[in-house]
Amino acid sequence: MMSTGVPAGYDPYAFEPFAVTVDLAVFTVHATRLDVLLVERGEDPYKGCWALPGGFVRPHESAEDAARRELAEETGLTPDTASALHLEQLRTYSDPDRDPRMRVVSVAYAALVPDLPEPRGGGDAASARWWDAGATGPLAFDHDRILADAYDRIGAKLEYTCLATAFCPPEFTLGELQQVYETVWGVTLDRPNFRRKVLATPGFVQAVEGPPRRTGGRGKPAALYRAGAATALHPPLLRPEGHS
Repeated sequence: MMSTGVPAGYDPYAFEPFAVTVDLAVFTVHATRLDVLLVERGEDPYKGCWALPGGFVRPHESAEDAARRELAEETGLTPDTASALHLEQLRTYSDPDRDPRMRVVSVAYAALVPDLPEPRGGGDAASARWWDAGATGPLAFDHDRILADAYDRIGAKLEYTCLATAFCPPEFTLGELQQVYETVWGVTLDRPNFRRKVLATPGFVQAVEGPPRRTGGRGKPAALYRAGAATALHPPLLRPEGHS
């Protein structure tokens, strides 16, 4: 029988301890702009600098639980609402000198949320606000790198997954879905061609039967859709050449 106990003579202090944190790149689409949530640090190190929200993983929680807790605290969402939003692990950042306080390993996550009101700062954050994801300026720690990696991940996954619907409310028009692609990719897409590709992809979206219907930009009624059951796009919805 396999033993699962601590080996005799094992010294848990043989290795230098280090802390584990989570950092979150939280994206949303406001009108025609891709925004990212940043917090102003209220304590050293980097007091007064802007950073991605995050915090230390508590002794009895997983990294994902910590990320969802931080997401709720920094956005003002209820824990139940935050737990339903799209959150995916990006990668681990473990450079020995990334934090001047001590050795800190960070597990970074990307979160996609529909349009949200102004956030509130939580924990040691002096304030929090939405920033244009392409114009944040230098960030604390190695958060510039984390943000760049998260932006690249989201842009790429829009091509071959149904991730774009995570930016939309529960019911949305195809015009709103197209706006997500155009905002994240920084391109203008042909409306009829986009509509044809979306509706031809099994399980991408599901029509909402009957009312309510929403008025489009020219006063014409626009059909409403919700996210379908599919998770991958076959064929992929590739961004125009030259915009990768």
